[in-house]
Amino acid sequence: MIEQKLSLSSQAECVIVGLVYKEQTEPQVKEYLLELAFLAETAGTIAVKQFIQKLPHPDSKTFVGKGKLAEIKEYVKAKGIGLVIFDDELTGAQIGNIQDELEVNTIDRTDLILDIFAARAKTASAKVQVELAQYQYLLPRLKGMWKHLERQGGGIGSRGPGETEIETDRRIVKDKIALLRKRLGEIDKQAVTQRKERGTYIRVALVGYTNVGKSTIMNILSKSDVFAENKLFATLDTTTRKIVYEQTPFLLSDTVGFIRKLPHHLVESFKSTLDEVREADCLLHVVDISHPGYEDQMGVVNKTLQDIKAFDKPVITIFNKMDVYESTVFDEWLDESVKNEMLIQLDTRWQQLTNNSAIFISATERKNIDNLRALILGRVKKLYEERYPYLTNFY
Repeated sequence: MIEQKLSLSSQAECVIVGLVYKEQTEPQVKEYLLELAFLAETAGTIAVKQFIQKLPHPDSKTFVGKGKLAEIKEYVKAKGIGLVIFDDELTGAQIGNIQDELEVNTIDRTDLILDIFAARAKTASAKVQVELAQYQYLLPRLKGMWKHLERQGGGIGSRGPGETEIETDRRIVKDKIALLRKRLGEIDKQAVTQRKERGTYIRVALVGYTNVGKSTIMNILSKSDVFAENKLFATLDTTTRKIVYEQTPFLLSDTVGFIRKLPHHLVESFKSTLDEVREADCLLHVVDISHPGYEDQMGVVNKTLQDIKAFDKPVITIFNKMDVYESTVFDEWLDESVKNEMLIQLDTRWQQLTNNSAIFISATERKNIDNLRALILGRVKKLYEERYPYLTNFY
């Protein structure tokens, strides 16, 4: 089993690195690095410096140019930094070369996300899914990384399956992957059985970018106590609750949040979790409207839903954190009538774009929650009517 401990004694601070090239503009890279810094904070380290370079394409050996690498080396040595995180996925050779030059632990965004998942995996299912994703990430990088793995001594990015050459041998890793896939297959069968046992209830699933407030909304709607905090990937395991509104029952599931550049190994490994989304009758797409890039985040979620073949379902778009949005967008001296007009324009725009399936709330301040419940109830009743047209009372 992959070691789940986190040792940050020598990695309390890190630097982050992004590259502007034909596939990523400078504004995009700056936004990605802000998110990478939040990921790093979630993992337990603080990004104290960011480095950005413009190149026609990533350097095949060191990802960034020699000059930029020398600049990074000078900084980390002067400041005693023990960790460098690249925003894009690196090859094993690139990691090995960068590690040799910088002489500090070097990881990429994928490795960081896997590390966060490993730290937050609590159930047997989540642990197996994360471990499988880690080995799948490691396998194509063995040749370039084994010296690096042998040398690193713990901390973020070191939650890998071994530190010696023999333990990272391709055959051993492939055998481990096969074993984990078999174990995950058994878990998937159990999950399928559990979903079948839920009977004829309409299923509703919360989806959205990570840290948009899904778990908080889950707690409000179900009056349960689902873990929620202001960190990325607070929820890994799907939580399902039976809810009854006006004698109409349905199942509500909270699912893992999506993110840009979500490692495809995680998408594959978390099949049983994502099946909750695939098999749902209706999706509640939660959006943090206070985030400056919320529309881009919506695009990431929609693309992920397309990738997992769950994009053709009825969707209610829940724009959360309106309290933060209003305090950020509206000046305190703004005339109330102007403010109301702007809110009406915002609502009109999204009602048109979502076919009147949008609602604006503040989960933390419990604003507009009754209307949210009514909107969900109306959609659930309609789904029951479509599925069981011969029933006058559903239950």
